[in-house]
Amino acid sequence: MQRVFRRRHVIPLALMSTVIAREAMAEDSVTIYGRLNTAIEYSRASTATDGTKLGSTVRQTNNRSVFGFRGVEHLGGSLQAVWQIESNVSLDTGQGQIAGRNTRVGLQGDYGLLFMGHWQTPYTESTAGYDPYYPTTAGYMALIGNGSTSSSDNVQDTSSFDRRQKNIIQSRSPQLGGASLWLGWGLPEEKTTVPRNPALYSAALVYERGPLGATIAYEVHSHYQAAGRNDDALKVALAYQLFPGTRLAALYEHLHYRTDTGDLQRNGYYASLVQKLGTGSVRVGVAYAANGTGSSTDTIGFFRSGSETNAMQFTVGYDYPLSKRTALYAYYSRIHNKKNAIYDFAINELGVSAGADPQTLALGMRHFF
Repeated sequence: MQRVFRRRHVIPLALMSTVIAREAMAEDSVTIYGRLNTAIEYSRASTATDGTKLGSTVRQTNNRSVFGFRGVEHLGGSLQAVWQIESNVSLDTGQGQIAGRNTRVGLQGDYGLLFMGHWQTPYTESTAGYDPYYPTTAGYMALIGNGSTSSSDNVQDTSSFDRRQKNIIQSRSPQLGGASLWLGWGLPEEKTTVPRNPALYSAALVYERGPLGATIAYEVHSHYQAAGRNDDALKVALAYQLFPGTRLAALYEHLHYRTDTGDLQRNGYYASLVQKLGTGSVRVGVAYAANGTGSSTDTIGFFRSGSETNAMQFTVGYDYPLSKRTALYAYYSRIHNKKNAIYDFAINELGVSAGADPQTLALGMRHFF
């Protein structure tokens, strides 16, 4: 349950008759909200190509729990000041960081939304809802987006296209026929600290109307791997509610890195099914990352160029709601790496070597407030 606190302005009696109607519709508000999401996992990996073998482990994992405040101030007409401060909450270790997750201040009105702060890029946020396991150990970010970074600027993480970007300005247009354009610019503040001028540019055209959802997203990482060279990613996704209780989603992604040693490219594919069964729902996700191609000899994130560098991830689980805000869940996820592939879980990774298959069995609980 979200806690909402409202503040009314004190109005002189002589002016009350002229402003009472406006004040009744222009209340400012502050909302306290959060998500607590943790699981007990039994995790292991098969023997790697070089004979390395990780032992099995039982662990408690934190699936990006959050605690936050968001607010609205009405400025007249349709114009509003909007803000949010969202913080990390680690249930397993007790650690956290103020404003470590989606945090912003901006203006919203009839012409859309404009904000600045520390936020997921349009490329990332536009398809997060296509994965029923986002963001958990089993999330599609292991193969889609080339890993996941909870927070980064233009030099801290230069591989992942699933990211929350520091120092970002974003705009979102109003919906027109169900479509909205999202734009983001990660400011080049690192220009004074590195011998290049890195920046991020992200865009997504998002369509949501009735049972159909669709996204086309594109992102450029300028001067990330080398001066004068850009990385880019293209993603196309569809989701459809077949009928109440059944939802299908599918996604295609192409990643292209340009390094000092040459180009590195890779195609990725993802599909998911959410099917209501009894009180809860069965959730299935399948991802495939093709062989890396190109002349680059670098390993970037989870992939490299060459034969047998492809991988597949399969996840199946069941989500059982105890109420509108609380649920229990269980899932099994495994990444099958070919002998030269090094894909690992993007969140709560195990640290596998080439050819090893990471897998996990999780029993968890999720609560929203």
